[in-house]
Amino acid sequence: MFEFNLILQLLQQMCVYLVIAYLLSKTPLFIPVMQVTVHLPHKLLCYFIFSFFCIMGTYFSLEIEDTLANTRAIGAILGGLLGGPTVGLLVGITGGVHRYTLGGITAETCMISTILTGFLCGMVHYFLMKNRRVDLIYNPFIVAILAVLFESLEMGMILIFSKPYEVILHAVQTIATPMIVANSVGAAMFMRILLDRKAMFEKYTSAFSSRALKIAASTDGLLRNGFNQENSTKVADILYKELGVGAVSITDREKILAFIGIGSDHHLPGTPITSPASLQSIDTDKVKYLDGIHEPYQCSINKHCRLGSTLVIPLRGENNTVVGTIKLYEAKNTLFSSINRTLGEGIASLLSAQILTGQNERYKQLLSQTEIKLLHAQVNPHFLFNALNTLLAVIRRDQQQASELVQNISTFFRKNLKRPKEIVTLKDELEHITAYLEIEKIRFMDKLDIVVDIPQKFEGVHLPAFSLQPIVENAIKHGVSQMIGKGVVTIRAYQQDTLLVLEVEDNAGTYREEHKDGNGLGLNLVHKRIQIRYGEQYGMKIDCQPDCYTKVILSLPIKQDEQLC
Repeated sequence: MFEFNLILQLLQQMCVYLVIAYLLSKTPLFIPVMQVTVHLPHKLLCYFIFSFFCIMGTYFSLEIEDTLANTRAIGAILGGLLGGPTVGLLVGITGGVHRYTLGGITAETCMISTILTGFLCGMVHYFLMKNRRVDLIYNPFIVAILAVLFESLEMGMILIFSKPYEVILHAVQTIATPMIVANSVGAAMFMRILLDRKAMFEKYTSAFSSRALKIAASTDGLLRNGFNQENSTKVADILYKELGVGAVSITDREKILAFIGIGSDHHLPGTPITSPASLQSIDTDKVKYLDGIHEPYQCSINKHCRLGSTLVIPLRGENNTVVGTIKLYEAKNTLFSSINRTLGEGIASLLSAQILTGQNERYKQLLSQTEIKLLHAQVNPHFLFNALNTLLAVIRRDQQQASELVQNISTFFRKNLKRPKEIVTLKDELEHITAYLEIEKIRFMDKLDIVVDIPQKFEGVHLPAFSLQPIVENAIKHGVSQMIGKGVVTIRAYQQDTLLVLEVEDNAGTYREEHKDGNGLGLNLVHKRIQIRYGEQYGMKIDCQPDCYTKVILSLPIKQDEQLC
């Protein structure tokens, strides 16, 4: 009867022990314990947690005939099983030394048995990890068996090493069964708490990740096309449906761009921002959370508005400056879920990245337009001077040829000045360089031959404007014009898989790698513009055999709607 009462008393104390464990499991402290501990900070945390439970198990012990009935072994078993041999040994030493300081005829034996329990459970951890059976570490049945084994070991050690034998034998007969039952049940229930917490955490993480990925996929690229009212409304509508909040709003620094949900009758897109929380978030670049309880929230537009709390998160653009906000609302008497608060900040980072990407893409477009204008400025004065000098010379000897030359000059400069589009067809590009080459052939007379080998089927392929003209000009200016004999410039095109390859080759071979920066601004711009638009796998290569040939090779993608037969 006494044994049964002792079991009940130990189980009652174990319940207090487990309540504390349950409360701690709700804190971030237990997150590392829910995984097999490998990193040093996690091992230290594991050591402190289970040393605490080891000491607490001894502290709640019952004194029976100069010995203590307790649940100390739970801390040592779990410390070793979850933390490994080192953590188990340290937890065992801490719990064992604490037990020794309390004295009694079994103090020394209990200290040694606690140290052994921690270390041997750590070795079980090592063995299971080596055999990749992590699942068994979190098995409550395995934990219960280990508790039975090591409590039986402790009772055996007490019988062998503690004196006087008669007193020890009676004490062991009294406490053995209660301690084995209490420690095995307590260790198994403790592990069950960990498993439940682990399952909830994984479920929460899975739900969070799934929703985050869905939102990321749905909103991908929307704000990249411009941070404006139309795109912001699309994003706000997606967030409203996916998050299930009371309302979603997106603003720039001055006005509301989009508003979906409760209060949409008076929170109107296009109207100025009046909310102090939004203005403070923009000015301070900080998240503002007004829960309506600790931080009161009142709609700044309509005092009868049903919205009762808000989360305001800054949106950032270039140089990490605030360009606007995303706002999540809940109705009065509705609490913000922690997942929506966390998701909100993650979504803000995602949308900020889209805004920044869009800004960068527009800057690239502006850069390309500027570069085209720079090419205009480079070509016009230089080429116009040579063309007019050639025209002056031709007028004196051949009026018909002079008329054709004027026509070619007109065609060239019309193409040069009236090409606002960045992307043109190969046919358009060929018309431009043909006019240029006809002028140069007259200037060089019989010293320049032009060979064009471009099949008609490639004429519809698109490429950046001014891709060929700078290369052809470079071949003449820095190549054949330096030759004593006849110069030949060959322009050809062919297909390699999904690539269009354009080659401009001269027979001078004057290109030198060390002088590449002096061979014209146009070549560098052509290469850079192709890579910006299509990617680094495309662009320009130069192959030169000194005094033999220089070949400039352009590789461009052929889009699916341009695939050729």
